Amino acid sequence: MTASVPERIFHIATEADWRRTLATGTYTTSTVGRSLEEEGFIHASRRDQVQGVFDRYYRGLGERLVLLTIDPARLTDADVLVEAVGDDTYPHVHGPINRSAVVEVVPLDRRGGTETLMSLWIKGMAVRMGIALAVMLAVLVVALALT
Repeated sequence: MTASVPERIFHIATEADWRRTLATGTYTTSTVGRSLEEEGFIHASRRDQVQGVFDRYYRGLGERLVLLTIDPARLTDADVLVEAVGDDTYPHVHGPINRSAVVEVVPLDRRGGTETLMSLWIKGMAVRMGIALAVMLAVLVVALALT
């Protein structure tokens, strides 16, 4: 079964791996714990495959994850081949992904859904409010102990 390369392909990355790409300009992680050199290609997917990939390989990983949207036409040192995997096909990037080929990066939540700016803001506010409440409680305990 041969399929054409989609206009956009997707790859789930750890935030740490993506940060390294920002420093080096090149992404070379194939999948969790495996490099391009070890695997021979970088695993990718169509958009409709992202949730299944997340559920099988990334759920419960315990690291912050991002979803990379890659424009195959912008790859400078790699080719994308759509290859059979079981009863389906997946795009595989044969070579490193240059930073300029990544057209969007969005955080993923614990369920594999994309995070919005609003949800990130709300989570940040909740953390700050929790810290503020803990500090106020500590001050109250100290004040009561001194009286």
